[in-house]
Amino acid sequence: MLLQFEGVTKTYATGDGVLRVLDSADLSLAAGETLALTGESGSGKSTLLHLAAGLDLADAGTVRLDGTDLAAAGDGGRAALRRGTVGLVFQQFNLIPSLTVAENLSFQARLAGRNDPTWTGELARDLGLASLLGRYPEQLSGGQQQRVAIGRTLAVRPRLVLADEPTGNLDEATGDSVIEVMLRLVAGTGAALLMVTHSARLAARLGRRLHLSGGRLR
Repeated sequence: MLLQFEGVTKTYATGDGVLRVLDSADLSLAAGETLALTGESGSGKSTLLHLAAGLDLADAGTVRLDGTDLAAAGDGGRAALRRGTVGLVFQQFNLIPSLTVAENLSFQARLAGRNDPTWTGELARDLGLASLLGRYPEQLSGGQQQRVAIGRTLAVRPRLVLADEPTGNLDEATGDSVIEVMLRLVAGTGAALLMVTHSARLAARLGRRLHLSGGRLR
């Protein structure tokens, strides 16, 4: 398994007491699989993604990424996995405004020492960005910016893509187009995809679906 959660529990202290967002949660995801994670707002979906990426640590249980126990990996080990094994796509595009589309696309790959201009060029063409490489983020539509964000993530050739409401800031038609491209490109690389979405319609396009409620995955 590429990603495994075994008995994972995560809690937060609130003014009303302890909030248990994950309660002995189990999850497995193999290379090439796509999994949609649904649930009400505040149910802990983003927390689960943060745990999968090593951005946060579980209170109990084990999270393994590509066979590595993230809690035992240390800050440096988790950062290395995020640079090379995990790709993150967020609702906010998080593009660097002072860089062109071309520079944003290759930014993470350069940091990881994996910059491949040929592959980045293929991504730009597949994402419909080939004619926009010299533009800056402020000159792009929301859909175009999200395509750049997806391309920047895939330029590293990650084994696992974690996407948190990637179409949340887009209208339905644009969001559908972006998801179509992302699913096609992820499938082409053989990566696994775990996508948080509030949309049952989008969730139905992925291979599997889990619903998070009351800290439990069903």
